[in-house]
Amino acid sequence: MTPDSPGSSGSRSHGAGDGATGDNAQMLTALVQLHSALQGARLPLQLPEVAERREAQVEMVDQLADYAIPRLMSVEAPLLTVVAGSTGAGKSTLVNSLVGHQVSQAGVLRPTTRSAVLVHHPEDEGWFGPDRLLPDLSRVAEPTTDPGCLQLVATDAVPKGLAILDAPDVDSVDKHNRELAAQLMAAADLWLFVTSAARYADQVPWEFLKEAGERSTAVAIVLDRTPADAVETVATHLARMLASRGLRDSPLFIVHEGDPGADGVLPPEEVGDVVTWLASLAADQKARESVVRQTLSGTIRTLAHASHRIADAAEAQIDEVARLRRCVDSVYDQVVFESEQGLTDGSLMTGELLARWHEFAGNGELLRSLETRVGMIRDRIVNAVKGKPQQAEQVAVAVAATAGAEVVARAERATADVVAQWRTSEAGAAVVRDGERLERPARELARAAERTVREWQREVTDLVREESSDKRTSARFMAFGVDGLGATLAVAVLGGQEGRAARQLLDAVLGPQTTAGLVERAAASLKARVRVVLESERERYAGVLDRLEVAPDSADRVRAASRRVDDIRFADRSALRATRR
Repeated sequence: MTPDSPGSSGSRSHGAGDGATGDNAQMLTALVQLHSALQGARLPLQLPEVAERREAQVEMVDQLADYAIPRLMSVEAPLLTVVAGSTGAGKSTLVNSLVGHQVSQAGVLRPTTRSAVLVHHPEDEGWFGPDRLLPDLSRVAEPTTDPGCLQLVATDAVPKGLAILDAPDVDSVDKHNRELAAQLMAAADLWLFVTSAARYADQVPWEFLKEAGERSTAVAIVLDRTPADAVETVATHLARMLASRGLRDSPLFIVHEGDPGADGVLPPEEVGDVVTWLASLAADQKARESVVRQTLSGTIRTLAHASHRIADAAEAQIDEVARLRRCVDSVYDQVVFESEQGLTDGSLMTGELLARWHEFAGNGELLRSLETRVGMIRDRIVNAVKGKPQQAEQVAVAVAATAGAEVVARAERATADVVAQWRTSEAGAAVVRDGERLERPARELARAAERTVREWQREVTDLVREESSDKRTSARFMAFGVDGLGATLAVAVLGGQEGRAARQLLDAVLGPQTTAGLVERAAASLKARVRVVLESERERYAGVLDRLEVAPDSADRVRAASRRVDDIRFADRSALRATRR
């Protein structure tokens, strides 16, 4: 097949007239905004198809930074032609042959090309700085195998206005090589795709070529290393395959099978058609810009369209984070409410705490009688109380242990409920699995709970001390002491029958009005302090979600940026049609 004329690959339906570039300044701003929005769309949760969306997102961000934005800033820059293709297709040998001397390492060991080699005319060197092209790759002047480097080779053998980029194999066994090849192809204006009679039907290269056809990337095919008796058959089949994938207009060049000489270069006549075609493109500014705009236009169109899938993925992340957060809030709202009720409804006055309280305040019979006879025996109450200072302390210890254990038990139930609800989705289960100790309360919770109750008890004792300053010389007060009254006030707050009795004791010593105020203040303080402990547990789970950094507006930002790109494209296309009429 004879090669098409220069610029003929721009004759497809999405060529220079597509109008995707529009007003360069407006489009440039829109693309920068799209780049920022895509970067900000975090996809950390293991939702369906998220792996594919993450990969696509990285590719889109890279293509905007590596190609679309810098190319739009300098449409007049040299035509960047990437030489890409299958393993063993002879890409590096072809590059050397196009230049006329060895610039890229060729050989039989695979993979041969491990880093990018960019060959350009010396006067075009300024176009290929990291601020203009592939900013993530370091520039080097010497051969390297570092995939993070771009070797720049200046030679007069390449015409001004053209640059040739040798890429690793698209089907390399090395993952980094495959990723670098895809990145370089996404950053090029023109693909010089190299295949061979033995590899032209391989699946992986055709996946790339199919994508090229879908996004209108300018492509030329080189059928390399082809025996003379197989040229017609292979070329005919290859042409049909190209047409079926939207690449009907792509030039097809034949390079016959042969061994390069000692210098690694094929005879000039074998690559003459390719050299002539590329040189013609380099010399014809309109043809060169046609290729650039075709690829750039298709790239922008494809990025704008594909970004909606990233927005959908981001919205799914937002929805799942919101669901996980609702689980946390509903569980902890309930546990805080139940804790506040359980701390003051008398349910804690059992076991060790009840025993210590009876040791301090009597066997309980007198206390029960207070409800009906308190008015008659106020002065006897003090004599009935057997409490001693050490017994008051034992009550305080039992209160701290019992109330602290209750807080821990409720926190454990809350943890179990949150984890169970999170595990109802694959994403939530992964968060639990990957998080730190999310299936159990925090290690310091038990100590924090008991410490909190202890601090509350000290506060309660201080309240009693402040409120009873004018009663400290009374016989009733001296029978209890500050510590005894503090322990009694704590029991009064815990409520139930024993709490009511404790409150009557306080009434006898401090008076009903003072007692009512102390119980109200002490109960509010206990609930507030316990709430802080439980909220710290809530924050552990909320913090896990916060650290995912899924911004609630990320999907909207991507969609808005994409619409802006399309608006500029459509407006420019309409203006172009009006001009043609």
